[in-house]
Amino acid sequence: MVLPPLLDVSGLTTEFVIERDGVRRAVRAADCVSFEIRRGETLALAGESGSGKSVTALSILRLVPPPGRIVSGSIRFEGRDLLTLEEPDLRRVRGARIGFVFQEPMTALNPVFCVGDQIAEALEVHGIAKGAAARASAVELLEAVRIPEPARRARDFPHQLSGGMRQRVLIAAAVACRPPLVVADEPTTALDATIQADILDLLVAMRRETGLSLLLITHDLGIVARVADRIAVMYAGRIVETGPAARVLASPQHPYTRGLLASVPGRIPGARLEAIPGTVPDLAALPPGCAFAPRCPARFDACDGSHPDEYAVSPGHTARCFLYGGAAR
Repeated sequence: MVLPPLLDVSGLTTEFVIERDGVRRAVRAADCVSFEIRRGETLALAGESGSGKSVTALSILRLVPPPGRIVSGSIRFEGRDLLTLEEPDLRRVRGARIGFVFQEPMTALNPVFCVGDQIAEALEVHGIAKGAAARASAVELLEAVRIPEPARRARDFPHQLSGGMRQRVLIAAAVACRPPLVVADEPTTALDATIQADILDLLVAMRRETGLSLLLITHDLGIVARVADRIAVMYAGRIVETGPAARVLASPQHPYTRGLLASVPGRIPGARLEAIPGTVPDLAALPPGCAFAPRCPARFDACDGSHPDEYAVSPGHTARCFLYGGAAR
């Protein structure tokens, strides 16, 4: 029997209402986004900055800040649609069932509380441990994420820790309640290469030891190759290619994914570094057809007329491109 996915996102659309030149308009930061994550699986949501990755991640737990709002779709987690839950029920999901590793530790951590107390608070809020037991568990979690002298570091404030240690504290807090799903939003941003590798190794080890599923938000395809089972590539708020990570990276089918891979330094030794021409489009002024068309080397007439559907290019591998829909000549 095939088990249902742990997380099933279908048709998720999140928009922000902005005002420009005196005119208010709705801008879709996530546009009809669909994907699923199975138990024990790592899905990487990849793309350039501004492609909608973080908005999608925040939408899962309904943490999109105003003036953003989720306007349609469903987010089914463990059989329940998170978009229909009342706020008290949703608070029992946040942290306890879905952990979140935010992109910037210094804004995610409270500067006036020591890090051990912040981890202990997660345990207390969800009724897992109280008082001294929660604080002892916090020290154990800091040790689990490989922070040296965890008992002493638990008494430190965020500003007393290095960037890599602060990120480890966020991971400890995210897994404190042993949730089945962790969402990690660019967990290695602004860290040097050695610390990045340590954080990735830590996430892989915790996934292996606890069996958690991981939604990894990243712009780094090297990270995808290292830790992901599957990949969903986003562009201008839409997923344009999905499939097994190894297959997509070895044989990308969407021109945007090809462009991303071609721009990775050192991928082919001695080869000239390529760049995708142009810039990410303004979400408030998208072209009428495919959003990638103005930058696409494979562009043809159909690309300017309408949005391409999602087409299967091989088993489990799809691309949202007219090259596979019979419109190409």
